[in-house]
Amino acid sequence: MEKNDGKNKKGFQKGKIFDYVLLVFCLLLIVITVYPFLNVLAISLNDSIDTMRNVNFIIPRKFTLSNYTYIFKENNLGGAFAMSVLRTVAGTAAGVICTAMLAYVLSRKDFYFNKLFTILFVITMYVSGGMIPEYLLMTRTLNLGNSIWVYILPGLIWVYNLILMRSFIEGLPMALQEAAKIDGANDFTIWWKIILPLCTPTLATVALFYAVGQWNSFMDTYLYARDLPTLQYVLYEIMEQATIQIDPHAQASDLKNAVSPMSVRMAITIVATVPILIVYPFLQKYFVGGMTLGAVKD
Repeated sequence: MEKNDGKNKKGFQKGKIFDYVLLVFCLLLIVITVYPFLNVLAISLNDSIDTMRNVNFIIPRKFTLSNYTYIFKENNLGGAFAMSVLRTVAGTAAGVICTAMLAYVLSRKDFYFNKLFTILFVITMYVSGGMIPEYLLMTRTLNLGNSIWVYILPGLIWVYNLILMRSFIEGLPMALQEAAKIDGANDFTIWWKIILPLCTPTLATVALFYAVGQWNSFMDTYLYARDLPTLQYVLYEIMEQATIQIDPHAQASDLKNAVSPMSVRMAITIVATVPILIVYPFLQKYFVGGMTLGAVKD
């Protein structure tokens, strides 16, 4: 009995040591993850003199809102924000619907060319036509220049999202579709009333991917639609304009109302990130569930 008690105590002590090591590792991981964001936030709220002197911190030493004032004084920022919201909502909705429809078709065993089309889609993940052919296609062939459709149509299908959703649909019981066919349902009815309700976690995951991609994109505005600027493009222009280098040894009176390019960049990062941070908690449980269920098949 005493020997067994000694073994149990040793096992308990080893378990506690492992728990402490795991706790320290998790705390270290949290610090490594959170520190960069806190540093960006602090620089965006800090005085330009400290920023130009490369002072590292997570709390602004000289609090100021001049960096955000510099950004929000832009006259067309509100219109650019509305355009970003419009392209994000419309592009995400269209992308999710088209991806779900195509994923359902490619998941069907009775579709003879499903493997061929899947391979062709996967090839596009590794081989691109290039920027010049794409530019000519958008502007001359499709005439999408300076049109809201240039934000929506090119991003209707993302192959990664397509594969994720197809894998999830393939894991659903075929008996559900067969029973619906016996009851007289056509393919669209099966997709709309049976497949989509069961794909809620994956739909939320794919919607988050599309929303983040649409929200962060600015290169398509730069190339095709400068007459319809988005928030990201306007912020990019503001960052390009904030190129006046500040001498850290200059007189304090000369630096009173100055902003540094680094501070403006960090403030722009916060402005562009906050909307996604607000949306993500509402989709987090679906996001984790969708990634897990879409990646594992029975």
